[in-house]
Amino acid sequence: MLNRIKTFLAKGGFSEKTPQDSLNLEERQIAAAALLIEAARLDEVLDASETAAIRRILRDYFDLTEEETESLIEAASLKQEKSVDIHQFTRQITQTFSEAERIQLIEMLWEVAYADGVLHDYEANLLRRVGGLIHVSDKDRGDARRRTLEKLGIEVK
Repeated sequence: MLNRIKTFLAKGGFSEKTPQDSLNLEERQIAAAALLIEAARLDEVLDASETAAIRRILRDYFDLTEEETESLIEAASLKQEKSVDIHQFTRQITQTFSEAERIQLIEMLWEVAYADGVLHDYEANLLRRVGGLIHVSDKDRGDARRRTLEKLGIEVK
C-alpha cells in the first residue's frame, strides 16, 4: 500500500492517466450512451432524428471521431439490450460524473426525447426516474428541460 502511494506521488498525483482512468472513461461513455439509447427506444420507434441526435451528442460531448462514435453506440446498444433495467448505468453515472456533468446528461436526454418533435409519456417518465437515480433535483431537471427546449426552438404550451 505504501509503495502504491509513493508511486502515485512520484507520478505527480492525478495528472497522469492510468489504465483504470481509460476504463472509467469507457464505462462513463457507455453508461451515458446506453441511457440516451434507452430514451430513444422507449416509444418503440427509433427514428432517424433520434439516431442523429444521439450520434451528434456523443461525438460532441466526448470529443469523438465518427468511427469512435459508431463503436460507442454499438457497444452501448449491446449493453442496453442485455440490461434488465437502467440501474447499472445510473450507478456508473452517479459514481463517475460530477454534479454539473449529471445535469448536462439530463439535458442530453431531453434533447433525445424531443428529437422527433414529440415527448412521449414513457420518455418523460424515464427522465424523472433517471434524474432521481443520478441525484439531479427537480429544479435542475426542469431548468435542463427549459434550456433544451430553447436550444431546439420548441415552444411548450
